[in-house]
Amino acid sequence: MEVCETPKNIGLRGVTIADTRVGDVDGKAGRLVYRGYLITDLAGKVSYEEVAHLLLEEKLPDREELASFAAALVAERGLPPEVINGMRTFPRTAVPMDVLQAAVAMLAHHDPDLSDTFREANLRKAIRLVAKLPTVVAAWHRIRNGNDPVEPDPKLGHSADFLYMLHGRHPGDEVASCFDTAMVLHAEHGFNASTFAAREVASTRAHMYAAVAAAIGSLSGDLHGGANARVMQMLLHIGTPERVESYVKEKLDAGDKIMGLGHAVYHVDDPRAHILAPMSRRVGERSGETKWYEISRLLEKTAKEEFRKRKGWDIPVNVDFYSASLYYAMHIPIDLFSPIFAMGRVAGWTAHVIEEQFAEAAPKPMLYRPESEYVGHYCGPEVCSFVPIDER
Repeated sequence: MEVCETPKNIGLRGVTIADTRVGDVDGKAGRLVYRGYLITDLAGKVSYEEVAHLLLEEKLPDREELASFAAALVAERGLPPEVINGMRTFPRTAVPMDVLQAAVAMLAHHDPDLSDTFREANLRKAIRLVAKLPTVVAAWHRIRNGNDPVEPDPKLGHSADFLYMLHGRHPGDEVASCFDTAMVLHAEHGFNASTFAAREVASTRAHMYAAVAAAIGSLSGDLHGGANARVMQMLLHIGTPERVESYVKEKLDAGDKIMGLGHAVYHVDDPRAHILAPMSRRVGERSGETKWYEISRLLEKTAKEEFRKRKGWDIPVNVDFYSASLYYAMHIPIDLFSPIFAMGRVAGWTAHVIEEQFAEAAPKPMLYRPESEYVGHYCGPEVCSFVPIDER
C-alpha cells in the first residue's frame, strides 16, 4: 500500500474563511482587537455590558444606550420553569458543559423570535442568550447540590449577579470587578474553534440557538475551553512551589505539554494573561490563599527558561494559565471554568452569527463547504473491488 503524504492545511491553519468586522487576533504582535479597540484599552475600564453592546451593536454605548442595554439584559435573565424542571431530570453527575449545551437547545423552544430571521430579531435572541447563560450555569450548580436556584437580582450587574446566583450571597466589589474583567477578556477571540463552529452552523441558515449550541460543544474540548480546568488540575497536582522545577523537567523530558503554555495563534504572550495575572494575585490575597498564584508565576518563569534552554525559543503564556487560579480563588468549582468561558464568549459568538447571516462584507460564503483530500482506504488509493458478503 502506498504511503500517503500528510494532508495539506491541517486544522485549517493559515486558511482564510471569511471577512469579519467583529474582532482580530494578531498572534505575532500579541494584539487582540474588539471592533477596532485593543483589549488592553478595554479591560478594567469598561463593563461586560459595554463590551457586549460593542460586539452586538458595533459601537461602545453612551450612558443612555448602556442603561437601556443593561436593562434589556436584566429583563431576560430569568429561565422558563420548563427549562429549570428539565435540568432537574439530569443526573447530578452530568458534565456542566453538556448541561449548558442542552439548556441552550431547550431555551430555543421558548424564544418568541426563533423563526424570525430579521436582524433586529436576531439581536433580541443574542441579548436573551447573553442574559440567560449565567443563570443556567448558576442554576445547574445549585440543582446538582440539592438546592433551589437563586433568582437573579436586578440590582446587580451582569457579572456580579452570576456570582450571587452561584454562591447565594452578594460578592464583594473587588471580586465582582475582577470577574467582570475576566468576562470582558473572554468575550471575543477571532475565528477560534468554537466561533468557527457557530459561523459554520449559521452559514446553513440554522437559527442562533443551534449555532451557539454547536459553539458550546466545540468549547467543551480540552484543547479549547476545557484547557483552563486542566490548568487548575495541574496546579493542584504540583501542590507546592518546591515541586515546580521537577514537574517542568519531568513533563518536558516526557515530551508532554504544560497546560496554559503555548497557543495556536500567539507567537508571544497572550495579552489577556498579563491582565489576569495581577487579578489572580489580588483575589488570592483577599481570600487568604495566594499559593496557586505563586505556583503559577513560578511555573511560567521556570517553563519559559527551560524551553529557551532546550529549544532556543520562548513559549507564550495563554489566557487559561491565570484564569484558572483566579476562578479558584473565587471559590468557583473547576468544572464550571469552561461554562464561565462560554458565558463570556456568547457575546462574541452571537455577534459572529449575526455577521455571518447579515453582513455585506465580501467575499463571504453562503454555505461553508470545505474540500478534503481523500487519501485512500486499506486497499490503497484505487477503488476497492466489491465482494458479496458470502464470499468475504
